[in-house]
Amino acid sequence: MIHMMIVDDHTIMREGLKRLFALDKDIFIVAEAANGQQALECLHNARVDLLLLDISMPGLSGEALISRILHKYPKQSILVLSMHNDPHIATRVLRAGAAGYLTKQQSPENLIDAVKKVSGGARYIDPDLLERIALSNLKSPSRSGTDSLTNREFQIMRLLAEGASIKEIAEQLMISNKTVSTHKINLMEKMGFNSTADLVRFVSCLSTADYA
Repeated sequence: MIHMMIVDDHTIMREGLKRLFALDKDIFIVAEAANGQQALECLHNARVDLLLLDISMPGLSGEALISRILHKYPKQSILVLSMHNDPHIATRVLRAGAAGYLTKQQSPENLIDAVKKVSGGARYIDPDLLERIALSNLKSPSRSGTDSLTNREFQIMRLLAEGASIKEIAEQLMISNKTVSTHKINLMEKMGFNSTADLVRFVSCLSTADYA
């Protein structure tokens, strides 16, 4: 029996997943959470073999949440279920300590297969991302410069490119405006950006290259 917790800020998504896993006798949902803080509290109170985690949530999320979880629970198995079909995001999540990454575009059969493999101690990467991740890892770091960014800087770069303001990013990540501004300055210097427009163009080209 796999004791699993679902962490996703969308109630409909959690309910759909619970109905799906109810059809498999080997998977038992012991808890659910709508954000990172709730997830940490649930992990403290329940035995969880596998954490099924969305990384795009308000507040503590993404690589920062994974790092926080693994700092407190080093042996916790984490499978990320994400809307992002982006090899760069998948790579950073896996480097942060997640054991698997699967997009929400995959079939229920693939999701159940991923859950069972990761809970059994194996690693799992979305089949549609495998080749692009491998090719991305072969690129020279100097080509994009993103390897020089910390996980938080990369996260803020993505949010800025999506049009989020300093205040909105601070509220979503639960950090101060000053901290966001400092990270922005650092990533702009590392990447050689002269303006936010440069940042937006870079991320747009990065995404276009990934899907080419």
